[in-house]
Amino acid sequence: MAFKHPSTGLRAKELRPPSTQKESKPLPTANADAIDFLKSLQPKQLELLFFSETLAMVSDTGEPLGELTVDVQKGQYRDDLGVSSFCLQVHAFSRSSLDNMRCGNSILGHITGEMETLEQHSQEFIKFLVLPMERKTKLVQVDNQLAVTRMVKEGEEVKTEVTSFPWTATAGFLSEAANLVMLRVMAWRQMVPSNARFLALDTEGKLCHATYQALGFQTFQMGRQQAEAFIVEHTVHSEEGIPMSCQYYLLPDGHLAKRVQVGSPGCCIITKMPVLREEDEIEPPPVFEKKRLEWEQDMQLLTRFLERKEELRLSHASYLRHHPEASALISDFLLFLLLRQPADVITFAAEYFGPFSVHSLPTPALRSSHRPSPFRPQPLEGTFSQALPEED
Repeated sequence: MAFKHPSTGLRAKELRPPSTQKESKPLPTANADAIDFLKSLQPKQLELLFFSETLAMVSDTGEPLGELTVDVQKGQYRDDLGVSSFCLQVHAFSRSSLDNMRCGNSILGHITGEMETLEQHSQEFIKFLVLPMERKTKLVQVDNQLAVTRMVKEGEEVKTEVTSFPWTATAGFLSEAANLVMLRVMAWRQMVPSNARFLALDTEGKLCHATYQALGFQTFQMGRQQAEAFIVEHTVHSEEGIPMSCQYYLLPDGHLAKRVQVGSPGCCIITKMPVLREEDEIEPPPVFEKKRLEWEQDMQLLTRFLERKEELRLSHASYLRHHPEASALISDFLLFLLLRQPADVITFAAEYFGPFSVHSLPTPALRSSHRPSPFRPQPLEGTFSQALPEED
């Protein structure tokens, strides 16, 4: 549930909710369509959203008033425990002048790939001649809660309000920073979750529903260039005030071509057609059929083969000349093999060369002609004696 504690004074401090706070009405919740849409976001899609753009703010008569800049980049967020994590860093700010009054706002937010808000700072000011107004809002995750701190300054009067929402109750919540990223996602997909009800904060810092609606397409002309703009209307349904709607004209790659706040006399519009980005199509790797290598027909390979063959022949002949005992040993073995003609050549060779091993035991002076061989299976006890012929 939400807890609120307003305070008034020149140096108003943040207050914590007491345990005697009355229960308020149930908080609004996002529906399943909104949750499923957020879960469908892929890291590959987010890589296409990192760019900066600037729009001119003009009145309904075309008079320039200021400019709006939106920048989304990849960043790192470090929490209070010093743990760093990947995030999307959103920075948006505008400055304008209307009827000789300066006004502006700025947003700096850190959000996850699932559009969860890690921290956001926003500021809005209007320099009225009599009573200047400034409003600051801070969102941050603290102890499994979404803490919202609002400071409103009118002249010399300062009001500070602290509101906390359980983190489990903020599923489907989209901050102002997350909304700017979501619009770019919808531009790439060319669709909006029309039946989805997300959560947002109204101008009073209260949790309410927010919806998106597709208004169709419109050809956007800028000089000699033109592009098809996808129109999306974002509405924040305040439970106490009137709904606040804003229409976004989005180019296919997520660039904002025009922004119109319903009921406002001006709008934001691009002054130069951006270079539209396209999603890279990864082509499958080429498949090459395996072909037999006809190296005998290749003069270069054949020459290398003959040269290597002659090199090995000369090397082997040189080795045998320097080690005549190798030829003698092999000749003796072949002669002995042909004389005995054993059925098991491998075992016969092992028994022949076994005594040459440095690990073999010394041969006794008197040994049995039926000595056991380590290379042959041993007969069972009594088998050998039964095989001997009986004496007369």
